[in-house]
Amino acid sequence: MAIACGVYLMKQDNLSLTGVERHFDEHEIIVSKTDLKGRITYANDTFLRVAGYRERDILGQPHSIIRHPDMPRSVFALLWQTIEAGREIFAYVINRSANGDHYWVLANVTPSFGPDGKIIGYHSNRRVPRRDAVEKVIPLYKALCEEEAKEANRKEGMARGIKMVTDLLNDAGMDYDQFVFSL
Repeated sequence: MAIACGVYLMKQDNLSLTGVERHFDEHEIIVSKTDLKGRITYANDTFLRVAGYRERDILGQPHSIIRHPDMPRSVFALLWQTIEAGREIFAYVINRSANGDHYWVLANVTPSFGPDGKIIGYHSNRRVPRRDAVEKVIPLYKALCEEEAKEANRKEGMARGIKMVTDLLNDAGMDYDQFVFSL
């Protein structure tokens, strides 16, 4: 499945996609924590195994190191907007493993607060998503990627994708979490 968002990451620029989907067990949870800039400060064994990284290679790296190019930038913009405002968010995400494989997750991302009530980082738990929900998300993400690709400027492309998502949610009369759980 190639959506062709066309966004590739600095450390994975030359990594070809294998088209192979990885899976993890329903009882497993992929866990990671990041600092305020999105750099990984913790990754559990399930994260390391599914993403194909060693702990020493992943700690300190931007969480975007696992970003799959078929994942719309606009969904991540919505995610960041939500968690930076101090709220949790759920989202279906396609990630890329170190070897170019991919895996789908239902992510729950929450801010972590310090004793003074200020956000000090972010915590993400990812579970096995329902396959029927993933099949519904794939055409949406494809459409978002196509919308984002209409602009040569990545920032303007992301703005187009955000508008598309916002219009979709407004038309449906729901917020993003409601949309995710309606699938």
